[in-house]
Amino acid sequence: MRSNLVRNCVAAAIWLVSVADGMAAGGAFTRGCAARDIQVMMMLEAGAISPQKKNDVVRTVIHARMMCFEGHVADALALYDHVVQSIASDWALSSQGP
Repeated sequence: MRSNLVRNCVAAAIWLVSVADGMAAGGAFTRGCAARDIQVMMMLEAGAISPQKKNDVVRTVIHARMMCFEGHVADALALYDHVVQSIASDWALSSQGP
């Protein structure tokens, strides 16, 4: 099960990099967006996050991807940064214990 998930993440990373390289400059999914996307997905994989939180993060990532494709890269990167901070704060809270 875990190896399938890792394989899927690797496949997604390869796809994202190829999309970033293969698209024209206008409306392209930039390398910055691809890198942040991969980072968020790996954080989701590694962390103990509630299913509801994972759903919210995935929806936000999809929105950020769409923003990148539309050329709003700076806004999308800010959205990715917000997601990373949210996941990191959840990790910090869960590590503190009851």
